[in-house]
Amino acid sequence: MAQKKTYLKGQLLLDSGQLRGSFFQRTVVLICQHDAEGAFGLVLNRATGNNVGEMIVADLPDALKGCPLYLGGPVQPSALSYLHSDTFLAEANVMPNLSLGHSMEDLVELGEGFSPTRKLKVFAGYAGWSPGQLEGEMKRKAWLTHPASLELVFDLAPEQLWAEILRRKGGLYRLLAQTPEDPSLN
Repeated sequence: MAQKKTYLKGQLLLDSGQLRGSFFQRTVVLICQHDAEGAFGLVLNRATGNNVGEMIVADLPDALKGCPLYLGGPVQPSALSYLHSDTFLAEANVMPNLSLGHSMEDLVELGEGFSPTRKLKVFAGYAGWSPGQLEGEMKRKAWLTHPASLELVFDLAPEQLWAEILRRKGGLYRLLAQTPEDPSLN
């Protein structure tokens, strides 16, 4: 009997400790799209240290200029993506009340509008997997999965996100969260 494919859209991938030395060491990736054609995700915990207004040459609303810019992944670092949430997004395309966008025009429109409950995170680059590639990495146990939530996407400090999710998972994951980034320093 054929095994049913499991797609990970709306899930978080966490470095399982096997990605040491790679771009993905200690990352948390939100899987925004995943199907038979591959997967697309955004690294949630790699801030660039710059604001959107410092890095994007466009006429941006002031509300956008001060937003931190995140490195969404190693693929196409000049590609723009953003996640946005509000109290109710009828056409959310990642998970309930969370949408992914790529259009500069739509981003500017979001920045010009006012909603006290809107949340926004802007990314340069993305993480991408060709057909079957992510499934292979999952079989090798390179990644741990965890359900995504708006709190995890927007509210926790990026530098604490990986360890905090592991602590919440409990058990042996708590030990992984406490390991030093460079084990030779232990």
